[in-house]
Amino acid sequence: MQSHTIEIAHVAATARTGLGRFNLYAGIHKALRAMMADTLLTVGRADPTDAADVNMAATRVGELMDLCARHVAHENNFVHPALEARCPGVCQPVAQEHEGHLHHIAHLRDAALSLLKTEAGEREPALQALYLALALFVADNFQHMHTEETVHNSALWAAYSDAELIGIHDALVATIPPAEMMLVMRWMLPNLSAPERLGVMQGMRAGAPAPVFDGMADAAQGLLDQRNWAKLARGLGLPPVPGLVAG
Repeated sequence: MQSHTIEIAHVAATARTGLGRFNLYAGIHKALRAMMADTLLTVGRADPTDAADVNMAATRVGELMDLCARHVAHENNFVHPALEARCPGVCQPVAQEHEGHLHHIAHLRDAALSLLKTEAGEREPALQALYLALALFVADNFQHMHTEETVHNSALWAAYSDAELIGIHDALVATIPPAEMMLVMRWMLPNLSAPERLGVMQGMRAGAPAPVFDGMADAAQGLLDQRNWAKLARGLGLPPVPGLVAG
């Protein structure tokens, strides 16, 4: 894909429009991009002669596909109805892409499961085929998320207040089971900017029971390097890492 000045200008304009606005897509999309990229790298470097490597690659693809399928469901059930209610038709192209993604997800899940049953002599071509198919899935999803973060966000910001968008977000999050939330946070928290990370944790502190927040804070400390944990701890008023000053 070529980079065009007009597209870069459009993205920059959308980013300026969204400054200070609540962004439904930013955090989860950073998590998905990180998990997709890391999973693709895991499959690409897997040793076909090493059963543990092959098992890890297949398992990681399965986990990614499960999360992607749930993400499609969350958007279909919460974000798209909100768009249709006040911006009819704007999400139709992406809704159609979601149908294609679900077929692609089923294919990749089956390919990962088949890899586990593949004879040792056939693992190399099967692994390469999975890698190439996953690369196309990742490329398609990166472009898909770009559309959501530009076209959909522009429509949402024009049609909804931040309080309304937060209400949609909170209703969606309330349907996410703990195991899924922990997986999302494992990929989200290390890949947010420091201000975004603080905002997520402040929101969790305000809306979740204290034990849930405490558990997530403990998990965050394990996921972040010392410098980023010190920044987060300072913002949350938690004990800093001894001997470390946040930048």
